[in-house]
Amino acid sequence: MTEEIGTEIVPDSEQRGLIGALPASVRPYASLIRLDRPIGAWLLFWPCAWSLMLAGAGREGWVLILWLALGAWAMRSAGCVYNDIVDRDLDARVERTRLRPLASGRVSLAAAWALLVAMSLIGLVVLLQLGRTAQLVALASLAPVAAYPFMKRITWWPQAWLGLVFSWGALVGWPAVKGQLGLPVWLLWAGSIFWVIGYDTIYALQDKEDDALVGVRSSARALGRHARLGVAICYLLALILWGATIHLVRSEWFALLGLAPAALHFLWQVATLRPEDGDDALAKFRSNRTAGLLIFLACLVVGNA
Repeated sequence: MTEEIGTEIVPDSEQRGLIGALPASVRPYASLIRLDRPIGAWLLFWPCAWSLMLAGAGREGWVLILWLALGAWAMRSAGCVYNDIVDRDLDARVERTRLRPLASGRVSLAAAWALLVAMSLIGLVVLLQLGRTAQLVALASLAPVAAYPFMKRITWWPQAWLGLVFSWGALVGWPAVKGQLGLPVWLLWAGSIFWVIGYDTIYALQDKEDDALVGVRSSARALGRHARLGVAICYLLALILWGATIHLVRSEWFALLGLAPAALHFLWQVATLRPEDGDDALAKFRSNRTAGLLIFLACLVVGNA
């Protein structure tokens, strides 16, 4: 449902919930940063938290976790604004995204850039709380982040590029504790990349038909009827790489049992996924917030036992 006011189109999602409680003039900006959809911030945050715990951050690490949680929210918000700036013309042609504030003309381009700067400044405050190595690693993410919105135009696997950037926090958390990178964190990052490819392929199942009409590429379209198998392979590779990470941190075989709950969760996702059902795909995608928590608990135990 939508509400039409003059030439403006206001989505029903801005009439209820958290955004609906805000003043009307603020609501389009809250929608622009997806204030009512925190799942993206959670998915960006979890690799940071895993890395901190595996590095043995301990009790002191909880302060860092809070800072990185704020940074994940701010940078995910900034990323949403930037993505909408780049994709505003495409978004206007896709049913699911045509009511976004920029695509529908409810927010000006100049205002969107101002909001992007504001979110980036919050990210800068978080960056200043980290050590030098972690700061440099975090800054190195800016180039691949800036390139991401263009990937769907040039490759069938933009989800792989999203995996690179949405997993970057794994490379930040470890040096924030240890002051340097190491093999375990590279494996953790690699595993997270496959996790992202898996869950974002599920997410992309919602838009297959619209994406085909406007020429947007995705792993969901590339895999076609093999999407479930592709997601299963990605999740399996993620678990293998995370298992290798845990083995390097704690060599006892039983430490690997920490991944069992996440493995069962992934099995449930794949076994019950209905690729042609957009609502089911969205629900399975969002369930990765729980998957991230399960992996966090495994890292917490392994890194701090």
